[in-house]
Amino acid sequence: MLGTNGGAAFLLIYILFMIFLGIPVMVTEFFIGRYSRSNTVGSFKKMAPGTKWCWIGYNGILAAFLILGFYAVVSGWTLEYVWQTVNGNLYSTPGVDFTAGFDNFSSNALRPIFWTAVFIGLTHFVIASGVEKGIERASKIMMPLLFFILVVMCVRSVTLPNAEAGLVYLFKPDFSKLTSSVVLSAVGQAFFSLSLGMGCLITYSSYFGKDTNMLATAWQVTIINTFVAVLAGIMIFPAVFSFGIAPSAGAQLVFITLPNVFEQLPFSSLWSLIFYILLAMAALTSTISLHEVVTAYIHEEFRMTRKRAAWLVSIGVFILGILSSLSFGLLKEFTIGGLIFFDALDYLTAKIMLPLGGMLTCIFVGTRVDKKILKAELTNEGTIKFRLFSIYVFFMKYVSPIAIGIVFLNELGLLDQLKKLF
Repeated sequence: MLGTNGGAAFLLIYILFMIFLGIPVMVTEFFIGRYSRSNTVGSFKKMAPGTKWCWIGYNGILAAFLILGFYAVVSGWTLEYVWQTVNGNLYSTPGVDFTAGFDNFSSNALRPIFWTAVFIGLTHFVIASGVEKGIERASKIMMPLLFFILVVMCVRSVTLPNAEAGLVYLFKPDFSKLTSSVVLSAVGQAFFSLSLGMGCLITYSSYFGKDTNMLATAWQVTIINTFVAVLAGIMIFPAVFSFGIAPSAGAQLVFITLPNVFEQLPFSSLWSLIFYILLAMAALTSTISLHEVVTAYIHEEFRMTRKRAAWLVSIGVFILGILSSLSFGLLKEFTIGGLIFFDALDYLTAKIMLPLGGMLTCIFVGTRVDKKILKAELTNEGTIKFRLFSIYVFFMKYVSPIAIGIVFLNELGLLDQLKKLF
């Protein structure tokens, strides 16, 4: 996302949105989930019975389902690269063109769909069998390892020839690149990175204990997420400029740039294998969260068994995954608004559904929720200090929804029309 939106200017706007928009919305979703103790739709039904506010929940569930439809494809790519490293094909020929290799793979009609199916199958197994705790325990070990590899890769990347050009691109803002589309992308990426507007946080916070410090948790998640994102940028963009790869290549950069960097390291296959296994693990934790949002809703609202609900979701996601995967090859000419099916899902969810859900959630809490209840819940009945509560409420009621609304109107070209009217 950073590569396709101008580098440092996007990063700066992204970080600002993470702090001033992401954290307040995250705290709000935590509050809704823990207070209602229900799924995304059920939460709004309990807090505002007989109203249309539950459509915020429907928006989040649909967003989670659609995101799974293309995210499972990217997650499947990580398994392909694990396999290619294991069988020795990835680094079998010195100086191999990794861009051409990735293009050939992603446009293939069968292999990406196979790995998508495998990844959806892994996610389904975890959700249906209830082994989330095992995944969480493994993640506590594997995520620090992924962080360690990120640091090693950063060190190697910044020592490559012409690496300084990548660092300039990453850290020296060019505000001429800022457009309404870039700003909206930053909003969407902030929401995507923090899993806002898609029901994940509401669903999982419904399991929070009454002593959970939701304010501290929101800050911790945001800081760690932002730090890792910056590290990933340092790892990728110096290498992008060193190897002459277009920074606008998007998510594919992980599968094009990093093999080039691994090839420069001793024991390149070992580093590559560990990295892509850990990346697949990180992706699995994300797909589990998304799948759980939809499964929990179907299970609770339609009184369907958890296993049957999980099957229904998995089959639907696989159908979307087939279409998303084929949009790089056989269905490349089929576009929606000039976008291939994969990119259309990405645009619809990240730039429209997630920010829209966040905006409506802010309005809901800012206008409908009793502030005494809100403060009592966020401060754990007064045991935690929240000196900025009044500012937080002001943000929820006015600043956040207005800011998102303005970006929306500008992106849709309606802001210029409004200016002409006035």
